[in-house]
Amino acid sequence: MVSDMLLPVVRSPILDLEEELFAYELVFYRQGAGTDADTTLVGGVLSGITDGAITRLVRGNRAFMRLPRKLLLEETDILAHTPRLGVILHPIHVRDAAVLHRAQQLALRKCPLLLDLGDLDPSSSEPHGPLEPLLRLVSYVRLDAKALDADTLARRCKQLFERGIGVIAGNVDDHATYARCKTLPFQAIQGRHLLVPQQIEVPVLTPSRLSMLRLMSALQDNNAGPVELGEIIRDDAVLSYKLLGCVNSAYFALPRQLKSIQQAAIFFGVARLRNWIYTMSLASTDDRPPELLRTALIRAHMCEKLAQGMPAGLQEMAFMAGLLSLLDTLLCAPMEFVLSHLPLAPEIREALVEGRGPFAPLLEQVYAWEAGDLKGAHMQPQNIRKMAGAYYAATQWADQVYSFAEQRPH
Repeated sequence: MVSDMLLPVVRSPILDLEEELFAYELVFYRQGAGTDADTTLVGGVLSGITDGAITRLVRGNRAFMRLPRKLLLEETDILAHTPRLGVILHPIHVRDAAVLHRAQQLALRKCPLLLDLGDLDPSSSEPHGPLEPLLRLVSYVRLDAKALDADTLARRCKQLFERGIGVIAGNVDDHATYARCKTLPFQAIQGRHLLVPQQIEVPVLTPSRLSMLRLMSALQDNNAGPVELGEIIRDDAVLSYKLLGCVNSAYFALPRQLKSIQQAAIFFGVARLRNWIYTMSLASTDDRPPELLRTALIRAHMCEKLAQGMPAGLQEMAFMAGLLSLLDTLLCAPMEFVLSHLPLAPEIREALVEGRGPFAPLLEQVYAWEAGDLKGAHMQPQNIRKMAGAYYAATQWADQVYSFAEQRPH
């Protein structure tokens, strides 16, 4: 499993213009440098492909990854058995005859190839000419939207699009750049804009979002027991259906089927089930990109795992801190405004609004992990391994829960 690999991996979503998943980029982070690090990376990638852990990580979707030269030259036969896994090529590969030959073989086998042009000179008027041997092989090209000015980005995008190549905008980290990219013939867009709340002068919560916040507020009653939880969501047949379907799924391998919210609260505990009702409610926000919702679920599960060692009550609150960390982005309103509708514990509010308290360090670790920043003081080798395991487990849990949140009763 990926969680057993020495090297961590993060999946970075690439979304189409409808904000649906187009592909994941799998980013592997090396610990250290040199031959040992390369050997470890090769071993980790190979084992992850062979035992299906990487396929599970991306839920069988299309995925692209950079491969070390050694793996690209010697072990690419393994990609023939995983046709949804593609390779990211670098412009420098045009001068490497062996890699170029291997890329030709991969293209013949219909392996998806993506040429990343992020390092090309932004000021060059004819940057693609020397790359013609690669451009004839690849299905996709990625441009760096952060490095290129608006006119250059538009010109290069249209040039590649007119050749019949799928063009991807990379490093789209703000909403202004995203809006600009949506007017161009990009096939997909990638960047951290997805996690950044939009600036809205007068925030307005729709009736469905207010209803969700009222439900979440009702769940905050510390005296709520199994019976009370059941009564709170009794009139929401869809939410009850999704929740019971999820807890009774094969993922949890229960010894018997749970037939009511009250039974589920007794079996799992009130606090845990309350968190799961929050999760199902939030994941039902169907007007936001699914990958944004999955990220919130991943953060919740990771924070809970990283809080192990804290008192049980704080572990449950850590889950909430992670889950609500994207609430402003999900609801398109400032965090302070949204939280004013929720009677949250002070520790959660402090972490989300002020960046302090017991959960702030957990969130900082999760944010760093998402961004691939493994150089902080808290990212020692043993912590990186712990984070790798927590991240993989969180993706599997989040994907499972979200699959039920999407369902509708028949």
